[in-house]
Amino acid sequence: MKKSITTLTLTLTLFSMQASALSVDDLTNKEASGGLKDALIQCAGKAVSKLGSVDGFFKSKDVKIPLPETMKKAEKAMRMFGMGKQADELVLKMNRAAEAAAPEAQALLVNSIKQMRLTDAIAILTGGNDAATQYFKKTTSGPMAEKFLPIVTKATENVQLAQQYNKFAEMGSKYGLVKKENANLEQYVTQKALDGVYVMMGQEEAAIRIDPVSQASGLIKKVFGALGK
Repeated sequence: MKKSITTLTLTLTLFSMQASALSVDDLTNKEASGGLKDALIQCAGKAVSKLGSVDGFFKSKDVKIPLPETMKKAEKAMRMFGMGKQADELVLKMNRAAEAAAPEAQALLVNSIKQMRLTDAIAILTGGNDAATQYFKKTTSGPMAEKFLPIVTKATENVQLAQQYNKFAEMGSKYGLVKKENANLEQYVTQKALDGVYVMMGQEEAAIRIDPVSQASGLIKKVFGALGK
């Protein structure tokens, strides 16, 4: 009798393990693509919401936009001559400009998700932990920069130090002291804003991969849960 109970227990355990051992291969194409798209739309919404709020960039340890490293000497000199307040204002306005531009990212990210091919979806699901983020960099960087630049320009045009920054940085770039991409304030902030979007998307992607069970969508749980098998 004891042997029969043990055998029954083992049989039930094996059946349970087999039923729960869902892998990516067990998913239909529709499930794989649909679950991924649901997850990425959710990621985009969270990332953009965080970045587009007040202090979304400015008080973030991960995406706050500082003056370029090549401008640190100029910043130090400004502070020595009692211009620390102006330097702080420039950094604040740079981050505020990025926060103003961030909401424009959502439509581009969602559009990229909707246009995603099945092959892209499978590659992301079976790729590295930042596969989706790398996909977005490839598909949205150009259009996003075009959207961000005029917003950043408008947000910084009333900052008195912006023109001074551009003039000083342009001179510095001629002598190799400032990188060419950092020689224009608006372009520098635009690039840093883009970087911030992808950093935040990467964090949201990682969160879903690590803990799919906490996600609201059952399909997301099913698809990303299968990745751990």
